[in-house]
Amino acid sequence: MYISGMYSNINLFKIETNHVVPARGKVLISEPFLCDHMFGRSVILLVDHTHDGTMGLVLNKPLPLFLNDVLKDFNCPENIPIYKGGPLSTDTLFYLHTLKGITGALSIGKGFYLNGDFEYIKNYIMQGNPVKGKIRFFLGYSGWEYEQLGREIEENTWLVGKENISSLMDEAASGTLWKKALCKLGAKYEIWSRFPQIPALN
Repeated sequence: MYISGMYSNINLFKIETNHVVPARGKVLISEPFLCDHMFGRSVILLVDHTHDGTMGLVLNKPLPLFLNDVLKDFNCPENIPIYKGGPLSTDTLFYLHTLKGITGALSIGKGFYLNGDFEYIKNYIMQGNPVKGKIRFFLGYSGWEYEQLGREIEENTWLVGKENISSLMDEAASGTLWKKALCKLGAKYEIWSRFPQIPALN
């Protein structure tokens, strides 16, 4: 009986990929026991995935900074939060947005874009237009070399989620984003969302 119970517990904590192929516009969800400071309990939007490599932005790691703190010549009356997009190029500002027709913007999904003419973005904000649900800012990005991400998925470090990009623009939900993203994958993954990050502490 003890051996059977022990085997059952091992299966419970066995993390397995959901075999979804990563692509631009999809999200990565970290497995529940990943204790990495940057990527533990993280949800990452893939903004590019090609033979040259993969780029993504962590969506649920807020920084103790606002846009005015980063842009010293920018006196926005609104406190616009900034998130830690990843460990690479941490002095570079990236922005996801829903603003159509901006020169140089990269289409991530239907109606969603990365970067583009920043003067347009600043003018949009200073004219009092809505920012919440429209624009999100990040310092740094996450990157993988060609085939590196595929290997990490095979090692069960990541699941590929089913999040709609529109739901990822809600900054108020970032604190529960990891759990909600897991739950959307089905009952098995919903159980994982309730695991402690370090099982020994349970």
